[in-house]
Amino acid sequence: MFDFQTKFKRQIEILGICLSQDAQKPIRTFDLAELFGVEELTIKRDLNELRSYGIDIHSTKKEGICIHSMLPKQKLVDIILDYTSLNHNDYALDKSTSLLVEKLGPNALSVMVMLQLCIDKEEIAIIDYNKIGTVVEQRKEVEPLLIFQSDGSWRLLAGNEGKMKQYLIDKILRVRTTGRNFSKANYNVSDLFKYSWKSWLGQDKYEVKLWLSKTWAERIRPRMLVANQKISKQEDGSIIFECTVNSLNEIAGWIVSRGEGVKVIHPIELKDLVIDLAKGTLSNYNQD
Repeated sequence: MFDFQTKFKRQIEILGICLSQDAQKPIRTFDLAELFGVEELTIKRDLNELRSYGIDIHSTKKEGICIHSMLPKQKLVDIILDYTSLNHNDYALDKSTSLLVEKLGPNALSVMVMLQLCIDKEEIAIIDYNKIGTVVEQRKEVEPLLIFQSDGSWRLLAGNEGKMKQYLIDKILRVRTTGRNFSKANYNVSDLFKYSWKSWLGQDKYEVKLWLSKTWAERIRPRMLVANQKISKQEDGSIIFECTVNSLNEIAGWIVSRGEGVKVIHPIELKDLVIDLAKGTLSNYNQD
């Protein structure tokens, strides 16, 4: 791990320790220095840098190190994502990155960096995008918003012609800057993830109601599948699962993959999708 990664990881861990209800209080800078095997001055520099990031963390003789105001939800989400990426460079992330490099070679890094620079500077980018097979969309203007990893692939969320779309980064062959700016304020990115069942980020919203058998209820009830889910337990142990999603196709695929014990109550379009998918799967096994 690079030195800057080690420092960043340590700073996040300092936050986690300070937020822990089980940490022995007060937390002193020399205690953390001993824990992380660094000089006390290093810990003090860490606290200064955390404050420069907008985190209200301070150290006093009486209270030790304390965070004086709650971290905003989005900042907390960002910190956790950063921390997991530093610690859990697991197969899913390794696979998506390896596939990206396999597909684009050395161009993989330049594509990622150029896109991120455009995101940071809110600058319109021009991309060449291999949409289908060998068909390449030349000089497509996009407003890059976010790079994220989902379903085994690195993806770009970007505005295009007033709508948010996602692009597979391994299909982006070239990125050029334009020097022209856009405003991220025109997009509400957080809401897209809020209603995403798996990886699809869209602005549509569908109210969904499912019946799940007792067996599936026991597996699903402890889990948070989407942020807005509502679960109602029935007398027989089954549950009614309600949520809002931005893609019926994704949740239809999930329902079919569960098999017996998951049934669509609403909407009718989702029920029809599930039936069509199930029939299509069964047709692969029809014998003459």
